[in-house]
This record gives sequence, C-alpha cells and structure tokens, in this order.
Amino acid sequence: MINPAFDSIEVGSELPPLAAPAVSRAMLALYAGGSGDHVPLHIDSDFARKAGMPDVFGHGMLIAAWLGRMLTGWVSQERIRRLDLRFVGITHLYNQIGCTGQVLEKLEQDGERRVRVEIVATNQYGDKKVVGHALIALD
Repeated sequence: MINPAFDSIEVGSELPPLAAPAVSRAMLALYAGGSGDHVPLHIDSDFARKAGMPDVFGHGMLIAAWLGRMLTGWVSQERIRRLDLRFVGITHLYNQIGCTGQVLEKLEQDGERRVRVEIVATNQYGDKKVVGHALIALD
C-alpha cells in the first residue's frame, strides 16, 4: 500500500513490516563507505575489542535507514513531516532487524490530515534497537 488514504486508516493499523538482512562485516564496510561513517567501532574488530565490545556492531544510522525504508514503503518520502528516533540498543553482528510500525493517532495539523505512527526496529530476539515516531501527511 503506497500513500493510503487518511479515511482508510484506523488507529491501531499496522504498517507493512520490513525484514532486513542479517548484519554482516561486509554490510558494515559497505555502509561505512557509502555513508562516510568510518568510526572504528563499526569496522575494526581489534579496536572494538579494545573498547570492551565483543566485536564490531552496526551503525545506529543503518538501523534508522531501515526504519525510513519501511516508512517509504508505505508512503512517499514527501509525505513524511517529522521523524524522531531514539537509539536504545546495540545491533551486534548477525542480528537480523525487523521494522514495524503502528498508527497511534489521526489528527489535523497545519491544514493537513496526518497520522502519528510509532516505529520500532528489533532484532530476532525481540530486543529493541531503535524506537521512534513519525508524522505522516495523508490525503
């Protein structure tokens, strides 16, 4: 469903989920190259271990990007009015992230009909990694 109609959405409606591939070293290296985020904790195992981590781990913004991709699978990008995220957990190697969302509220704001959705990225064990809210304009 792309750009659902405001009248067809109910509070409690769930967004189409997104299942991301398992986090791998290659994925982290590619993300570092594409984003310019070369923080050693994400790509250098020796550095990560010296910092007290068991190994490298996923970039928080990689997980945030998957939440954004889930949203843009539901609505076109220009309909997103606000996106607030909080990073709540480390995404370790081989974690598989699932992104979900649910409509919390329907409202009229700034002359538009909008919905506020809760969005969550969790690993395969149900541990939350990134949580947030988005404000979406619908026709």
